Amino acid sequence: MSSNDRLIIFDTTLRDGEQSPGASMTRDEKIRIAKALERMRVDVIEAGFPVASMGDFEAVKAVAETVRESTVCGLARALDKDIDRAGEALAGAESARIHTFIATSPIHMEAKLRMTPDQVVEQAVAAVRRARRHVADVEFSAEDAGRSEPEFLKRVIEAAIDAGASTINIPDTVGYNVPEQFGALIAELLEDIPNADKATFSVHCHNDLGLAVANSLSAVQNGARQVECTINGLGERAGNAALEEVVMAVRTRRDVFPCDTGLDTTQIVPASRLVSTITGFVVQPNKAIVGANAFAHESGIHQDGVLKSRETYEIMRAEDVGLRQNAIVLGKHSGRNAFRARLRDLGIDFESETELNEAFRRFKLLADRKHEIFDEDLQALVSDVTAEENDFVHLLSLHVCSETGEKPEADIVLQLDGEERSARATGGGPVDAALKAIEAIVDSGANLRLYSVNNITSGTDAQGEVTVRLEKGGRVVNGQGADTDIVVASANAYLHALNRLLHPARRHPQRGDV
Repeated sequence: MSSNDRLIIFDTTLRDGEQSPGASMTRDEKIRIAKALERMRVDVIEAGFPVASMGDFEAVKAVAETVRESTVCGLARALDKDIDRAGEALAGAESARIHTFIATSPIHMEAKLRMTPDQVVEQAVAAVRRARRHVADVEFSAEDAGRSEPEFLKRVIEAAIDAGASTINIPDTVGYNVPEQFGALIAELLEDIPNADKATFSVHCHNDLGLAVANSLSAVQNGARQVECTINGLGERAGNAALEEVVMAVRTRRDVFPCDTGLDTTQIVPASRLVSTITGFVVQPNKAIVGANAFAHESGIHQDGVLKSRETYEIMRAEDVGLRQNAIVLGKHSGRNAFRARLRDLGIDFESETELNEAFRRFKLLADRKHEIFDEDLQALVSDVTAEENDFVHLLSLHVCSETGEKPEADIVLQLDGEERSARATGGGPVDAALKAIEAIVDSGANLRLYSVNNITSGTDAQGEVTVRLEKGGRVVNGQGADTDIVVASANAYLHALNRLLHPARRHPQRGDV
């Protein structure tokens, strides 16, 4: 494809997606998602905000050293320390990009930056030039461009391109724009900026009004050739433009969009499920492209039509996005090598034999309780195994008694900082009793903000996947657990969240946004 026919996909799941309350990811989790994005042939992977914390720096560095086929990007404010830190984190990348930004709307310049327009232009130019010292590929974002004055926007963009920016991003940072307006802005910028032909124009839309995908597509129709998006539309507040929706809209409606992506769309559903499992953000059943009902037909009229000709009610093939019937891949008699091979097919590799052995041990335990093991079961199992080794609280045993007419009671034994502790509690149900028993030992002082149960596969022996969201002192984290016993899954999810909430090394400072 020529540069005008090619739509670049810039995925920011690991950076902007992680800013969803409770969606913070570990280094290893980021690497797993980055590998999935690389298999999908995503053009640019924004791995994080290196200056935000040592954890973010190490994660970006690890992704940069792991990914070879996609460009790895680090975010940096238009500040020397941010840019130098990003350059350091990206030093090992095969292909690296620094994405630097500064706000350009009147409200941001006056209330947040307290800078004049001239000062903003000067700082933007200096940031782009400094970034070029580290990498050849520099992206400049005019934060809150959707509420910026067009004439000033043209001025700062022209200066950034002259300074060496090869990608110019126009973010609708607060999700304020509507498609016709946003598309017209892109067309105006491309028409009026003298050196616009020397850069690729990009958009980054938020979903506050539910228009992120629509605004992104309108921009593409008006000349934008990069879209910044996330898997499942993950992101702070109402989220970002969903990668799967943008990609499949452009792919399906080639009569409307004069471009296409280079993505392997069969990797969309596997990536969606991986992100959902790691973050605990369950995909709603009626979510476009990747929801459980996206290709389901219950109406008799629809079923009849699809049986006669699929095109009567389906505009895409389920196989094109990687959706297939759950395949039974392993059973209790499967060996270690078959187990390892199937995980590799799913894009899962272990850093050590110890992790593989632990995963295989858990697989055998699961196979004793659940006759049919599906890919989704393996994803959940591996997520449990790759939990961080420095967790300070572990579940050793749980006994629950629930009887009609009697108050449920839970006895629990935990390992807390290497010390074995036990407690008993009653509750309104067995789950309530188990979580109260945990708190009797840990006494975290956290508030439970969300408790959600989702079946991983079908059948009465299916694993239940539990997500809990805890809040303490303004910090919000998610925890996940999966088990055929929903009470055990709930206890594990709660402990997972506690380990994230109470371990100081996992606290992230405030991050930047474009």
